[in-house]
Amino acid sequence: MFSSSPPKARHTLRVLAHLLRYPDAAFRAHTADMRQALQAEQALPAARLAELDALLKHLGASPALEVESEYVELFDRGRRTALHLFEHVHGDSRDRGPAMIDLIQTYEKAGLFLGTSELPDYLPVVLEFASTQPPQQAREFMGEIAHIVRVIFSALAGRQSPYASVLAAVLELAGEKAEAVAIAPEPEMDESWAEPEVFGGCSTEGQAKPGQPQPIHIVRKSPNLLKERRHEHAAQLPLQRLSLHLPGGVLHGQPGPF
Repeated sequence: MFSSSPPKARHTLRVLAHLLRYPDAAFRAHTADMRQALQAEQALPAARLAELDALLKHLGASPALEVESEYVELFDRGRRTALHLFEHVHGDSRDRGPAMIDLIQTYEKAGLFLGTSELPDYLPVVLEFASTQPPQQAREFMGEIAHIVRVIFSALAGRQSPYASVLAAVLELAGEKAEAVAIAPEPEMDESWAEPEVFGGCSTEGQAKPGQPQPIHIVRKSPNLLKERRHEHAAQLPLQRLSLHLPGGVLHGQPGPF
């Protein structure tokens, strides 16, 4: 009999979250532990595990300046590869604030409280949250954002970046195929700062049926707006500490990469 139940992927999701964070010295000190955790859990296909292992080796062995500048070039200077999910959906429109608040409330209902230095739609934070949920709920939660993840994956694949394997792994854990879709070219700098349409609606890029609307169900109106976006590389997870149990011991969420 075949089972459609999602695999247990708590450790894998946490490793993927850390792989999408700024590769500072603390991160690189634990690349061997992350490689071991992925192999121990076996939540991904062998080919994907091999790609992630190669990426972790590269990040751990290459000069710090090289991997850090590569990260900044990919994720800080490209809109299609931005790791803040609602930037792909709402841009800088006023709908982004209420969506943020609703996502924060989702975390708080699960007993997790986000630090003030982090935004809730930052993909590493989203993956950390998913890692705390039962497998089926985690898959369903990630399925809600799969069309956005697919856009980022497609942009990274178009650049032939090894980071594409991280987004591919996220799609697979969401029960989706890691297939690239056509995306619009990166906008010019002046264009990217243009005021969005007031009633432009949500982006449909990355959906299986891009001509049809696919609203995210975590958007709700609220009288409050969040503070201005601040990008912090060293993501801090909620006030409740999470820990990743590795063969070599337990590494905690703060202050190191786990």
